Amino acid sequence: MWTPGNLIKIITVGLFLCFSSPVLAQELKLNDLIDEALKNNPEILAAQARVEAAKYKIPQAKSLPDPIVMFGYQNDGWNEYTYGESTDSQWMFSASQMFPFPGKRSLKEKMAEKDAESIEASYEATKLKTIAKVKELYLDLFLAYKNINLIHDKTSLFSRIEEAALARYSSGMAPQQEVIMAQTEKYMLIEKEEMFKQKIQALEAMLNSALGREVNTSLGQPVEPVSAAFPATLDELLKKAYTNSPEMKAREKMIAGAEAKVQMAKREYYPDFTINAGVGKRRGMYDDMWNLTTTINIPLYFWSKQRQGVFEAQASLSEAQSELEAVKLMIASAIRDNYSMFKAAEKLTELYQGALIPKTYQDFELAIAGYVAGKVEAITVISRLKSLLDYELLYWGQVTERGKAIARLEAITGEAHIVSTVGTGGK
Repeated sequence: MWTPGNLIKIITVGLFLCFSSPVLAQELKLNDLIDEALKNNPEILAAQARVEAAKYKIPQAKSLPDPIVMFGYQNDGWNEYTYGESTDSQWMFSASQMFPFPGKRSLKEKMAEKDAESIEASYEATKLKTIAKVKELYLDLFLAYKNINLIHDKTSLFSRIEEAALARYSSGMAPQQEVIMAQTEKYMLIEKEEMFKQKIQALEAMLNSALGREVNTSLGQPVEPVSAAFPATLDELLKKAYTNSPEMKAREKMIAGAEAKVQMAKREYYPDFTINAGVGKRRGMYDDMWNLTTTINIPLYFWSKQRQGVFEAQASLSEAQSELEAVKLMIASAIRDNYSMFKAAEKLTELYQGALIPKTYQDFELAIAGYVAGKVEAITVISRLKSLLDYELLYWGQVTERGKAIARLEAITGEAHIVSTVGTGGK
């Protein structure tokens, strides 16, 4: 029978099927993404190249300066070529080598080594940050898909309200406004779903960028991560961070390098030596000549040069020490912040899962039964269902926030772990 209510129902169902088809995608596993990011992420590759470049500087720093070779001719007079006719005419050949004062080369080598170790620690920090970024984007992407799935699940409950409203409208027990109200809520779900789909596209672009892929590369649907226990206390996390954090290690290596620079600056008070050996080739009855000389540079202007270099190196050392303290405070603050997020998310997930969601679902069942019996208004049933959907969205949001907080804590403490996963139906 073609009644206005049936016609509205058919149109509504058709529109909903057009705009909210289920999201079907290939499974996307976190461990695979982490492996790919570690191999292809541009920031990691750039940091790795910096490490290699710094290591190549070490043998350069400890090498001797290039030797100098000289050749020339000395003539007696201006008017004619007198080689072989004059004792003062000769071809001259010499070679010289500069030798730094003992200890300077070893200090230069130490400075280069500490710089390379600092850059290598920064490289490890870049890898940890990339792993944490991939985990966060993965969790955000999982949440977007999960929210769409929740909307699909709740569609059937809104359909129950709609069917009850149509039945009451057909029997004259309720106004048409209640039918329209139920259908409007379904349209609002379509709006939410489209917003989540747009968010998926943005997250996929960011995740592709972190993986070193083309931005438009298609990704699958994330597999739900296992919600593992996190037994570490705040004090344990701080202790691990101070011991293992690559950021801390990088600053410590910078301090060691700055200390070597101070020692090197003090060594500049001592002179370097250059040894020169030469031969003068003469012709005829004239014997060849040879010479051996040593030159020493005199740090005569030490007051304005070497002494100021020591002050400069000491200031750089003080800067490196202050940066270490700043990083230590920043790490402690970040750990406390993320640990509080983790604990809050853990408590909220327990609250939503153990109390609010089951109680709200029970309240909804009672409300819709009362509505069918004519004892409860439609707005009450709709508000109960909206509350149920909101609590479930909030629950999965807190599950995601908990995982993101753990990912950041692992990166800060230098202990990024591979995450276990289960199927999308996992709890």
